[in-house]
Amino acid sequence: MPLAIVTGTSRGLGRALAERLLAAGWTVHGFARQPDAWTPPGFVAHAVDVGDPAAVRAAVAAITADGATVDLLVNNAGVAAMNALLLTPPETAAELMRVNYLGAFHCLQAVGKAMVRARRGRILNVTTVAVPLALEGEAAYVASKAAVEALTRVAARELAAQGIVVAAVGLGPVDTRLTRAVGAGQLARLNQRIGRPAGTTLAEAADFLLRHATDPRLVTGSIHYLGEVA
Repeated sequence: MPLAIVTGTSRGLGRALAERLLAAGWTVHGFARQPDAWTPPGFVAHAVDVGDPAAVRAAVAAITADGATVDLLVNNAGVAAMNALLLTPPETAAELMRVNYLGAFHCLQAVGKAMVRARRGRILNVTTVAVPLALEGEAAYVASKAAVEALTRVAARELAAQGIVVAAVGLGPVDTRLTRAVGAGQLARLNQRIGRPAGTTLAEAADFLLRHATDPRLVTGSIHYLGEVA
């Protein structure tokens, strides 16, 4: 039975992806700062702040202690903040980098070491269409996700010889807690810009992630966006 680690499984996209992996026969270990009582068969919840490298290392060590191998890591956990560049508090920018970039870095590093020992595995990092669009009003958030994309490309090169595939998927607005504070007009304009005027449902986003996570043809170092970003 294949084993996956998915971050941010307490709600939203991470939860939806975990549900799909479980339905496909995977064992899923979910990382969340405050995991709830959701414990379906095959799912193991871990209280992990991905921005804490010691907590990440401890959780990965526990998962692999009995010789288990990690087949898939999905770095989904993230936070968002939308504000003009000149009005963004420094502490907001720091938290975005801590969770979005460093969280992915810590998990990739800890799980990557376990995958190197097995000489196989795949890592999927979640990014956003806001990066190629250089979306105004989201400078700190875009910068944190651009860092994730750069990490994806470099890690793909470094780990390719060990049989590890590292790629990223970028989403537009999805109906989750992160986007509900955004004005309807702003969401509509962005969805029009990426060619998805009806928006993206949580189910569509989770299915998009799952297709790439399990596609044997996934090219290492590649970044795939859901929507038009040209």
